[in-house]
Amino acid sequence: MSLNRVFDTVKDLRSTTSVDAAFGEPKEIEGKVLIPVAAVGGGFGLGFSQSTPGERAEGDAAPADGGVGSLGRAGARPVAVIEVTAEDTTIKPIVDETKIALAGLVLGAWIVFWVMATVRSVFGRHHSD
Repeated sequence: MSLNRVFDTVKDLRSTTSVDAAFGEPKEIEGKVLIPVAAVGGGFGLGFSQSTPGERAEGDAAPADGGVGSLGRAGARPVAVIEVTAEDTTIKPIVDETKIALAGLVLGAWIVFWVMATVRSVFGRHHSD
């Protein structure tokens, strides 16, 4: 991978994580203007390798000369909608019910575990006496 390709990857990653990606195009619906809002983030990794003169990569006939590698990732998730009317402007958060349900299941499992551990501890002593 050439160094120019690494710079192109960084440039593409920067364009996908801009403020334009966080705020979507406004839509007018029933006299209201709705503006979607997203949490946008990204990451980038870069690695270099160098070989000694005459060293051969496994399976290569020619000596390896090292290289450059890069990896970029960007993502967005909806977090709110800005609602603009003639009377008011409000921000309506988007709630992810799946995460709430998963948190409830984890909490329930944690409570069951500790209740069972307590019951086993209390009644376990009486059976062994």
